[in-house]
Amino acid sequence: MTTPHSPALMQQLPDLPVAYISNIAEFDQKRVQIRGWLYNRRSKGKLHFLQVRDGSGIIQAVMFKGDVSEETFAIADHLTQETSIIVTGTVKKDERAAAGYELSCDGLHVVAAAAADYPISPKEHGVAFLMDHRHLWLRSRRQHAILKVRARIVKSIRDFFDNGGYLLVDTPIFTPNACEGTSTLFETDYHGQKAYLSQSGQLYSEATAMAFGKVYTFGPTFRAEKSKTRRHLTEFWMVEPEAAYLGLDGVMDLAEDLLCTICADVLRDCPTELDTIDSIRSEAEEHRQLKPRREALALVQKPFPRVDYGSAIAQLQSLGSDIPFGDDLGGDDETILTQKYDTPIFVTRYPAEVKAFYMKRDPGDPVRSLSVDCLAPEGYGEIIGGGQREDDHDTLVAGIRKHDLPMSSFDWYLDLRKYGSVPHGGFGLGLERTVAWVCGLPHVRETIPFARLMDRLRP
Repeated sequence: MTTPHSPALMQQLPDLPVAYISNIAEFDQKRVQIRGWLYNRRSKGKLHFLQVRDGSGIIQAVMFKGDVSEETFAIADHLTQETSIIVTGTVKKDERAAAGYELSCDGLHVVAAAAADYPISPKEHGVAFLMDHRHLWLRSRRQHAILKVRARIVKSIRDFFDNGGYLLVDTPIFTPNACEGTSTLFETDYHGQKAYLSQSGQLYSEATAMAFGKVYTFGPTFRAEKSKTRRHLTEFWMVEPEAAYLGLDGVMDLAEDLLCTICADVLRDCPTELDTIDSIRSEAEEHRQLKPRREALALVQKPFPRVDYGSAIAQLQSLGSDIPFGDDLGGDDETILTQKYDTPIFVTRYPAEVKAFYMKRDPGDPVRSLSVDCLAPEGYGEIIGGGQREDDHDTLVAGIRKHDLPMSSFDWYLDLRKYGSVPHGGFGLGLERTVAWVCGLPHVRETIPFARLMDRLRP
């Protein structure tokens, strides 16, 4: 079998430009080669219709028996799905084609034949089966579209903060302390000391914000939550801006601008991907009656509703929930509340008792905190959590003690309140939850190339 690195194969190839399907319009009426894999194939008399993908898109290569040798035509008739191939031919405009163009094929070179038992067929497969074969499922049109939207969201986030004067400052993965509660820590040995995988970069970002004014961190975070809900991963990516002299209203303004920017960028740059996701939905997804994603994103405009926690509880109780004042909102509560809205909403000033030790209490009502959660519409719930941080040294010490956390792990954090403390705030945006909302997905497992769930560590 010829391998991709075989000199013999490369010598057989005609001296033609290599075209990428995403840029195929640049090669109209030109003879090119496309290097990729066979996505699908069908035949009709003297014609073979080869669906070829190259990672950037899919194009149909039409092979007429009279344009190639008998041997090549016979080989094309027995190609297996995902065989790696190089096709040559002339690019021709065709408005009926998904790519807007077809390739009039005059040559075919098999790089490596795929085994005939490719596990993912056009029939319906269960989610567990597809997740077991995630390394191959990534080749499908829907997964391609989702991960391209994810990449655009990542770029949008980075551009937003980079252009807004925020400095990217990376934070440690190994930490000696908890940030979001000790019950969800992944513990590991660090040269004889206990260490934990980071739940959040926030505490370190507070330190760098005191050095640089406005910073953000963007990387993986880890939560050992024993949860199997559609919103939870044990390893996920989070962007966390933090800024000096930023109060609660400023935190909400920043989050609002970020989400509007993300939606506008995806709407402008990923219409084909959004339409693909809409067109390939399971019956269960269709039953949810979500808006088409382009329509849904177009509705995301400022200002977002800002709902006081007390008002949110009253709304939930009027809708049949039995949640009492003082409890944190659960996933079901967030789903009920956000089904009324077309845009994200801010729920503000949660009870201090349900928020982390570093959240500043509301001076006007010390039972409350200067906190905010941003809930995505259509039942998607929390995608952002944040607020203003406690900037008083003694109050923070009391909070650490109340949560029974080791004071020695926070001596450096307390220094930030001893040497030039200022009001400051920020938030964390969960990337996978945001992708799920933007794409209209029922579960976060499809929003990341290889999901880490409570019961899944492979592939």
